Amino acid sequence: MAIRKIVERGDPVLEKVCRPVTEFNERLHTLLDDMAETLEEAGGVGLAAPQVGILRRVCIVEDSEGEIIELINPEIIGEEGEQTGLEGCLSIPGRYGVVTRPYKVRVRAQDRDGAFFEVEDEDITARCFCHEIEHLDGHLYTERCDHLLSDEEVEQYIKDHPEQFEEDE
Repeated sequence: MAIRKIVERGDPVLEKVCRPVTEFNERLHTLLDDMAETLEEAGGVGLAAPQVGILRRVCIVEDSEGEIIELINPEIIGEEGEQTGLEGCLSIPGRYGVVTRPYKVRVRAQDRDGAFFEVEDEDITARCFCHEIEHLDGHLYTERCDHLLSDEEVEQYIKDHPEQFEEDE
């Protein structure tokens, strides 16, 4: 496994639509393992292949239990409710915006061996599903928010919405 360089906003790879994965082989497994290690090192909760320079429909999301969900050729097949909150991105370090997403999301994808599965989650994990899958279509969360918040605006948002930042016991 290896830590890969995370591509930052301005790199044209982040604006391209990714191609579907058709070969479920050791090369894909290495990419997934490297992405998991890169995500852990960066301290994020999701990472898409274009963020490490690979134009394939692959992303990973860390769920609320700390488990990594590998999504190959994912598509959102169900959404419920709505949530609005702070969102950031490893490709736009240190910056945040306020984004509205579905509260619950159901995704159909393939695993590292090509088997189809469905996964459903809510809250931050649902937000991550949407965020990472958008990367695969060449979009960034900044397209969904009015502006990137200043440090002062982030601090004020956190003060105004403490329930979004409380740790589960």
